[in-house]
Amino acid sequence: MGNVQEDPQVRHTPYSTRCNKRRVKRHNEGHIHITVWKGRKNLKKEVGENTQDGTSGSWFKITIPYGRKYDKAWLMNSIQSHCSVPFIPVDFHYVKNQARFFVQDVGTASALKDISYRICDDENRKISIFVNPSTVPYSVRYKLEPEEMEQLKLTMNKRYDVSQQALDLQSLRFDPDLVGHDIDIILNRRNCMAATLQIIEENFPELLSLNLSNNKLYGLDGLSDIIEMAPTIKVLNLSKNELNLVWELSKMKGLKLEELWLEGNPLCDTFPDQPTYISAIRDCFPKLLRLDGQELPPPVIIDADTPCLIKPCKESYKGSETLKSLVLQFLQQYYLIYDSGDRQGLLGAYHDEACFSLAISFNPEDPAPSSLCEYSKESRNMKKLKDLSQCVQLLKHTNCDIVCSLCVLPKTQHDLSSLVVDMWFQTEKMLCFSVNGVFKEVEGKFQGSVRAFTRTFIVTPASNSSLCIVNDELFVRDATPGETQSAFSNQETFSSMPTLSQEQQEMVHAFSTQSGMKLEWSQKCLQDNEWNYTRAGQVFTVLQKESKIPEEAFKQIT
Repeated sequence: MGNVQEDPQVRHTPYSTRCNKRRVKRHNEGHIHITVWKGRKNLKKEVGENTQDGTSGSWFKITIPYGRKYDKAWLMNSIQSHCSVPFIPVDFHYVKNQARFFVQDVGTASALKDISYRICDDENRKISIFVNPSTVPYSVRYKLEPEEMEQLKLTMNKRYDVSQQALDLQSLRFDPDLVGHDIDIILNRRNCMAATLQIIEENFPELLSLNLSNNKLYGLDGLSDIIEMAPTIKVLNLSKNELNLVWELSKMKGLKLEELWLEGNPLCDTFPDQPTYISAIRDCFPKLLRLDGQELPPPVIIDADTPCLIKPCKESYKGSETLKSLVLQFLQQYYLIYDSGDRQGLLGAYHDEACFSLAISFNPEDPAPSSLCEYSKESRNMKKLKDLSQCVQLLKHTNCDIVCSLCVLPKTQHDLSSLVVDMWFQTEKMLCFSVNGVFKEVEGKFQGSVRAFTRTFIVTPASNSSLCIVNDELFVRDATPGETQSAFSNQETFSSMPTLSQEQQEMVHAFSTQSGMKLEWSQKCLQDNEWNYTRAGQVFTVLQKESKIPEEAFKQIT
């Protein structure tokens, strides 16, 4: 109990006193770096010294590195089942890639510290738990007073429709009853959301519909407790808020929603088309029947008895031509998003349980510097790994994990005219194809460096007439001199280009590379959309899906 593991975000001065010498231990599992401070006081002594008002020192902050990739319910159930002391987590939330919550009792803190590295996830990775003394958490420090809770309860009762079992909390902050009593309810604040959910749990146990529109919500950490506190909800209105990422919705995956409203949130504008939007939302709520007031087609579940891809056809080449068009369209859309600078948009391209791996030819023991060092940390080249257990740890599993990995790779620009595509296996429910080509890095230390890559996709059909990636293998190497010389050389020039600014010319070339269109067509698309690159990409994707772009607009892809 004497040693508390160091919070990974806390930086300690290297000039600490001699009694605080630290011992560093590296664990092979998950490459976790643990710092243990020798000679530190035990938790109880530390609590005593940190206590100022008799209560603050009894609180502890619990941090789970990389906890963001775990489902909250699974993570907390796993910790509760291993911990020798039952506890109630306070203010569970995510900070970057970490999961974090607070506990009050020193015995609970010690028990949680003791189970660090004793819990394994589905990939057999050991989960670390860091324990640090803390001030009183926000929701406790600013907990609503009893009279405020009573007034909030009265206000919510007025907004409850008994016949519909519906609670309307839109624009709650500006409710006259609350404003008149000088009560400021801002649902982005954990104390306010916690109080609201507590009242729902105690007073509306059969709630079916909840309206939280117009509350300026930008995060749903606090609302995630609704899964346990109001599990009966079927209709949820989150429209006209400030949600930017679909990932926020994944925090409520346990809800069995049938109707959801999201219109008016920035996240709605991050999708290239409506089918992609629907697919991403349905990843979170598979039983959803209505989205933003529109009826959705019945959920499509792919099973062993459902033929979904075009059947292999021996008598005709028509099926192969259709698949070729589908694959090329998929690749253009994939790399348009991949090269856009924000790869979060690829979340809907991967199956929930998809796998991704990366390998490079770089030898870590080679003393010569390599420009591929940005890729070496994630490389699963079995010939180079001394500990084969790392192969399992380096395999990215689930779409969230995959996209997080893709986001940390260098920003790129792919030369779509260099792509060579080979479809080498096909069944009614699965398609396998490989892609070879080149790309260049557009930022960082090795900006302008050209790489060659081979990517192997295994895909299944998606409900939106597109493809869903279930396995993705990427191999990256330095391009040969010949590949470097010919890269991006097929981009034609035309007389109108000099009339554009340097920035506009760069936008045209980038759009041409990512969309596969010729320069003059790329320029027209950007001009028609007032040089808004993101909007031009969305319009391009919609028109291409509707087959409204003529074939002569595109460069040839072999």
